[in-house]
Amino acid sequence: MPLKIFCRLLGLVLCSNVLIVYFASHSIRTVVVTTLACSLLLQLVYFASVLFLIWRSGCVNRAGQRAAHFDSCKEVGSEPPDLDEVTNESADLLQRDQMLAISLLLP
Repeated sequence: MPLKIFCRLLGLVLCSNVLIVYFASHSIRTVVVTTLACSLLLQLVYFASVLFLIWRSGCVNRAGQRAAHFDSCKEVGSEPPDLDEVTNESADLLQRDQMLAISLLLP
């Protein structure tokens, strides 16, 4: 979703929250508190969705690697690679996933 549309939707949600709470309570203090709570809730949901997307992409990558590894072992008829090779590949994947997570959180 483009940033322009995201900002418009965010503004629409917060403005509708302000209007609904003001007409229901006629209290500016309640409006400010609930609007801040609503914006905090939206930020938490956004952060959780980013974490979910990172987790899901990691699961898909691991499943694809397992399938590729199984196919290569089956074709060659060899044993799986040494533990050191697997550990190095896992460390590289972990570092790449962390960099992806950081890049998704940056504006």
